[in-house]
Amino acid sequence: MKYYNNILELIGKTPLVKLNKIPKRMGIKATMFAKIESANPGGSVKDRIGYYIIEAAEKEGKIKPGATIVEATSGNTGIGLALTAAVKGYKCIIVVTTKVSEEKKNYLKALGAEVVVVPKEATPDSPDYYQNKAKYIAENTPNSFYSNQYDNQNNPLIHYLTTGKEIWEDTDGMVTHFVAGVGTGGTISGIAKYLKEKNPNIVVIGTDPIGSVYKSFKETGKLSEPAPYLVEGVGSENIHPILYFEYIDKIVNISDKDSINMCRMLTKEEGIFCGSSSGMIAAAALEEAKTLDENAIVTFIVCDTGERYLSKFHNEKWLKENGVIE
Repeated sequence: MKYYNNILELIGKTPLVKLNKIPKRMGIKATMFAKIESANPGGSVKDRIGYYIIEAAEKEGKIKPGATIVEATSGNTGIGLALTAAVKGYKCIIVVTTKVSEEKKNYLKALGAEVVVVPKEATPDSPDYYQNKAKYIAENTPNSFYSNQYDNQNNPLIHYLTTGKEIWEDTDGMVTHFVAGVGTGGTISGIAKYLKEKNPNIVVIGTDPIGSVYKSFKETGKLSEPAPYLVEGVGSENIHPILYFEYIDKIVNISDKDSINMCRMLTKEEGIFCGSSSGMIAAAALEEAKTLDENAIVTFIVCDTGERYLSKFHNEKWLKENGVIE
């Protein structure tokens, strides 16, 4: 018999899928591969850290039987944690903002997590700021573990150990460019570190929403004034210690409109059903690929599935209300 002992064993080893129609229409000569992280059992790249952060904490004695896992998230890390917690028998309290889609909140509840919603307008000095709220809940919940994806070095480590290795091996070491979003910084940092150690000439490009601070900080060393944006799961108003700028060659800004339109284009033309952060990453990857020849192999991350955004980025009423389409 061939089977898996539990759903967590399906995390990782996600496929590379070649883009065809979009690069051809744009006259791109480079080969482009999407790393389909939506193929993970919880539907996103964050399944990897949800599982590994809990596994590492168990080994370090930080999680005891009957524990409650607490996290602040834009949704996907919470889902990854809640998935692992459900299998392992832990409780889960996930703090999200009002920006997070209804689909993500409902998915978290379906997995048995308690969802605490705070205003998206809350600033880092407010007790209602989602990370501050999560810390407060953890401090006041007996036998709790605050997974703290923003500071937890196991976040980039799992991508160094798995995702980066997968990309290198699946391209036979021929990858020339890698593109990912910058949220906590864990995904791009772990992958970039692995790839750069294998071949320092690989170009690593981070993508950032307009309104986030990463691009300006990378270029000037100073924090810019953050501004609101529609894309979920990427960008920040702070710099996190798990973001390894030294492995990232450049960071590019992509607008909300371009990100959302690209995620819809990937769905309609390539059948890759994804969210706005994946659209943002693909837009940056395609822009870079325009400058490259047929010897280039560009790989980018597809973070999650578009099913998570049917009420937003794949909903014409929402798109019109938010000025994305006429």
